[in-house]
Amino acid sequence: MAKPNVLVTHPAGRLATYFGDLALHRLRQVATVHLNPDPHDWSGAELIAAARQCTVLIAYRQTPLDALFFESVPQLLAAVRCAVDIRSIDVAAASQHGVLVTQASPGFGPSVSEWVLGMMLNLSRHITPSAMAYRQGLAAEPRMGAELRGACLGIVGYGEIGRHVARLALAFGMRVCVHDPFVRPQELGIASLSLADLMRCSDHVVCLAPALPETENLVNGSVLSLMKKTAFFINASRGQLVDEQALLHALDHGLLAGAALDVGRAQDQMPSPALAQHPRVLATPHVGGLTPQAIAHQALETVDQTTAILQGRVPKGAVNAASAWRLLKRRTP
Repeated sequence: MAKPNVLVTHPAGRLATYFGDLALHRLRQVATVHLNPDPHDWSGAELIAAARQCTVLIAYRQTPLDALFFESVPQLLAAVRCAVDIRSIDVAAASQHGVLVTQASPGFGPSVSEWVLGMMLNLSRHITPSAMAYRQGLAAEPRMGAELRGACLGIVGYGEIGRHVARLALAFGMRVCVHDPFVRPQELGIASLSLADLMRCSDHVVCLAPALPETENLVNGSVLSLMKKTAFFINASRGQLVDEQALLHALDHGLLAGAALDVGRAQDQMPSPALAQHPRVLATPHVGGLTPQAIAHQALETVDQTTAILQGRVPKGAVNAASAWRLLKRRTP
């Protein structure tokens, strides 16, 4: 019996990094796998043509799946996002056409948290400027640094990553405060504050809130104006949470000491060039969760979800199970 067709939309240059050989090997045990041979993410007619005969589509983190797509793939049972973020998937349209949508769980908590701590240390001790000066053949100027011990860390958004960052910060001897309207920390030594109070008292502010309509530009000019001039702002969540013009203004006018950004409003959630090039900014290309352990977690979970779907089961991570009538019809005798 022929195996069902499964399409993996990761661009050719991102497959090994964001999916991996082990996940691909396991997927090929249960399906005939079709890959994206192009260096770009598919969309529109190109994506529809590739997916038309497929039973399941495993979507790269940015692959857009709109209403026209779901209308054009009558054989498709499920769209399986190999990431947590499903904002570029029209879930309502998928539900209308009976297509199941799933998402991966955030297995990148430790990875992102370590990136955050690394940036806090880098910013506090001027590590990158010193290294760059030496590489340019210059004599790096010794600059007074600041210890994390005794400093105050403000965490905006107290989900899985926020809790992991808090544990690491406490191990460094930091004071920790949190702002999250939906969660009150239960751990000893962690204070729950308003956003304004958190911005005023923190030496490092880490933005880890989810990207929702109500968190768009959460960190705006008025919020940034509350920070200490010696404080640092770190964004490891999504660029949509930050008013970038306001952050540029604050950096240009010395309203804060610096920033570290792993995300932004540029393509593929990358930091925007104007901020990434700023002398007070440390920017990385959305690599906070890019470690073998983190990628394997999501890729292998995606394979498990796909296997369940091909067996007629609704997997963990399903977003619209009640509307997935194509899968229900398939498994009904």
